[in-house]
Amino acid sequence: MRKIFCESVGKYLELKDKCERIISFSPAITESLFKMGLGDYVVGVSAFCVRPKEALQKEKVGSYNATNLSKIQSLNPDIIFTTTGYQRDFALKLSEMFTVYAIPLPVTISSVIATCIEAGYVAGYYEQARKLERELLKKVSKIPKLEKEINAYIEIDLGGPTTFGSFSYITNSLSIYGIKNIFSDEHKEWFYPDFNRVLEEDPDVIIYEPKMFRPIDKEAVMKLFMKRGWINLKAVKKGHILVTPGPYDFLAHHGPSFIEEVLPWLINSISELQNIP
Repeated sequence: MRKIFCESVGKYLELKDKCERIISFSPAITESLFKMGLGDYVVGVSAFCVRPKEALQKEKVGSYNATNLSKIQSLNPDIIFTTTGYQRDFALKLSEMFTVYAIPLPVTISSVIATCIEAGYVAGYYEQARKLERELLKKVSKIPKLEKEINAYIEIDLGGPTTFGSFSYITNSLSIYGIKNIFSDEHKEWFYPDFNRVLEEDPDVIIYEPKMFRPIDKEAVMKLFMKRGWINLKAVKKGHILVTPGPYDFLAHHGPSFIEEVLPWLINSISELQNIP
């Protein structure tokens, strides 16, 4: 048995040398476990764990902050993974009955990588975690930076318009590649956007992410912005609006695909816009 301290729940966890029955309530952690080749050890996931497609075949044990305790008991997990933030109170409550490890939410691209591999270390699969870390570091280094920095407004529908400040991995990751969030000076992770400031900042590009499972097209997003009175924004006038691919979370997902798919898609899409006269 190993003893590992989980700072997020404030206790030592007694774990097997290698955990072979894992439950994950975090889509990012679930994707990471599969990327490390540990999918066979995952016995339960949340309803929002949709990456990779193999995760969809796993037993559903709840949502972000709700679960069926009897179902968890029947699965007899060696460890349960959650994140902090919105899930922290849920993790603390769950830790009264089960062995729970809550991995902190990332705030930078470096901590995105740390989040992706931490579950592997905690579960006892050190080499698999190190291999994934090497792969992600290599991919981060190969993503090209934009030739010309642009200002961007980022909005995700999380049950309402949501944007991001200086404490967000989205803001910090995009800045490395030349995409400056117009709210990067706000001392917050996420918040309801000030639409008047969007008008004042007049961003070069708007990046819009629909609510999960409810994809909409660019035309519908344009109509939404027109209703807000954004007709004179240069991003709207030029059609420089990027709607992230659905139906799942895209920017709002901080698993390995954030580095492997999301950032390259953004850079390529914005580069194409910059090449349009």
